[in-house]
Amino acid sequence: MAGSEASAAETPAAPDTVKILIAGGFGVGKTTMVGSVSEIVPLRTEEPLTMAGLGVDDLAGIERKKATTVALDFGRITINDRLVLYLFGTPGQQRFWFMWNDLAVGALGAVVLFDVRRPEASFAAVDFFERRGIPFVVGVNGFDGAHPYPPEEIRDSLALPEGVPVVLCDARERESSRDVLITLLDLLIASAVGGTGSA
Repeated sequence: MAGSEASAAETPAAPDTVKILIAGGFGVGKTTMVGSVSEIVPLRTEEPLTMAGLGVDDLAGIERKKATTVALDFGRITINDRLVLYLFGTPGQQRFWFMWNDLAVGALGAVVLFDVRRPEASFAAVDFFERRGIPFVVGVNGFDGAHPYPPEEIRDSLALPEGVPVVLCDARERESSRDVLITLLDLLIASAVGGTGSA
């Protein structure tokens, strides 16, 4: 008995897991962010763009895009021995938005990616999380390293409350994507301690 109690005490507790959504409109960099930061080979449900999408998918500003997520992206990042994040990238095309409700079940927070080339692609994602009271941060994905607008200007354009962080990032870079997630974790901790959400 004593031996089994000792071995149980020595067994490390399983880490807490946190579900995070990586959301935003079509072509804003969600699959790229999940892939850049995930410690495992990410699960992707990408399919090639086809002629059937002509007139349906708006490729203005993202003409080089060749594939799109049709269900979700999944990745994982271990923050420390007590905390693991499960990352779920949402599909961006409007005809797949019905999946967001299911993906949001159990999510503690979200990253809304904002593409400065196509700001309108992020409005629906901001509205989605505000309506559901899910805390979120806005990651301003600077394609080609460009960040032509300061965070406060982006905050004003999205009509964000002061409590929603706006972070400049490059979804292609692991450290940059990680910093966005750490900002979200800080927000979640502050919300838990203060008993307030992002809205």
